[in-house]
Amino acid sequence: MLFPGLTQLDLTGPWEVLTRLPGAVCELVAHSLAPVRSSSGGLAIVPTVTFAECEQLDMICVPGGPGHLLAMEDAEVFGFLARQAPGCLYVTSVCTGSLVLAAAGLLRGYRATSHWISLSRLAQFGAIPVAERVVIDRNRITGGGVTAGIDFGLMILAELAGEEFAREVQLHIEYEPAPPFHGSPDTVDPGLVAAVRAKGAGYAARMEEVDGRVVERGFSTDSLPSKS
Repeated sequence: MLFPGLTQLDLTGPWEVLTRLPGAVCELVAHSLAPVRSSSGGLAIVPTVTFAECEQLDMICVPGGPGHLLAMEDAEVFGFLARQAPGCLYVTSVCTGSLVLAAAGLLRGYRATSHWISLSRLAQFGAIPVAERVVIDRNRITGGGVTAGIDFGLMILAELAGEEFAREVQLHIEYEPAPPFHGSPDTVDPGLVAAVRAKGAGYAARMEEVDGRVVERGFSTDSLPSKS
């Protein structure tokens, strides 16, 4: 699913992996067919189908990014999720895309993850926050922040096509992370975590404001049945 201000790697990471599944037809779904700009500005992604014209999917994946705040209050997004989720085999997200699912009432009672800055936000929407790279709870699969989308994609491949195939894809994309620095709030200096939080204070305030409105309004797809 596309929306303005998404983090492109939230989408392109799992896209690179999942489009390698034999026989899979992958769509980029948005309000219209106009290019959708990512949060990085100049990079735009071209949708292949609109929300209104999209046929029933087997799996939906919602990315995150700053634009998730607008998506959390977008009636057309909620309408699309409400139509699609009951018929999906898997309802999934990467990064703060889980907050869009949660705001739509689709993670209530499910274990889920998100970007570390937003993880605690899930609880107010009835989800169970879990600080893991990828979380699978029944047919809900959620990935952590940004780069976790690649791990997320590989785990879904293993679910759908077996671990051996997933290992082959990982080798093809030469995915062997060896970052120059630590990148988790559990492994970096606490002072750096505090500094990052301080720099994002304005964004955090906007998140709190949006969360409050969504909670006050109530979830838009409460009537959707949970799948076991």
